[in-house]
Amino acid sequence: MNVLTDNFSTYGDGFLGTVELTVYSSVLALVLGFVMASFRVAPVGSFRVFGTAWVTVLRNTPLTLLFFAVLLGLPRFGLVLPFQVFAILALGCYTSAFICEALRSGINTVPKGQGEAARSLGMTFGQTLGLVVLPQAFRAVIPPVGSTLIALAKNSAIAGAFSVTELLGTYRTLSELGYNIVWTFVWIAVGYLIITLAISALFNVLERKWGIAR
Repeated sequence: MNVLTDNFSTYGDGFLGTVELTVYSSVLALVLGFVMASFRVAPVGSFRVFGTAWVTVLRNTPLTLLFFAVLLGLPRFGLVLPFQVFAILALGCYTSAFICEALRSGINTVPKGQGEAARSLGMTFGQTLGLVVLPQAFRAVIPPVGSTLIALAKNSAIAGAFSVTELLGTYRTLSELGYNIVWTFVWIAVGYLIITLAISALFNVLERKWGIAR
C-alpha cells in the first residue's frame, strides 16, 4: 500500500493525464468518425473514396507507427505543438476509423425506406442523414462505440513512450526510486480499471435509455 500512499501525486498526475488523453481523443474520434461515416455513405463519389481511404489506411496502420508519424513527422512540416496534442491527434484519428465503421454498420441497419421517405419529402442528404438515419443508427451502435472508446483508453498507454504524462509512464519514475515493480503495476492496473469501468458504466446508461431492446 505504501507504493500508492508515498507516490499519490505521481499516480494522480498520471491518472489525470490518461483521463485527459481519453476524453479529448474520444471527442476527436467521435467527430471524425461521424464525418467519415457520412462520407462513406454520401452520394458523391469523391467523398466515398476519401472516407474509404481514411478507414483503410488507419485501420491497417499500427498505432505506434502512427504516433511516430504524427509526433516526429508533423514538426518537419512546420507544425510544432505540445506532445500531448500530437498524442491526442494520433489516438483520435486512429480510433475514428473504428468509430466510422461502427456507425456505418448502424446506418446499414436502418431500412432503406426511411431514407427514401425522407428524400420524397424534399429533405437533402444532410438532413436525411442527420435527422432520420443517424438517430436510429446511434441506438444500434452504442455497445460497439463504447467498446471502441474503452480500447482507446488502454491504447493511450503508448503516449508515455513519447514524453506524454499518462498512467503507465509512472512505472519508470517509481522503478528508479526503487519501489516494488509488481505493486507499481498493480496500482497502474487499478487506475486503468477505474477509467474503463467508468466508460462502461456511461455506455450502459446510454444503452438502457436509448439502445435497441434485444
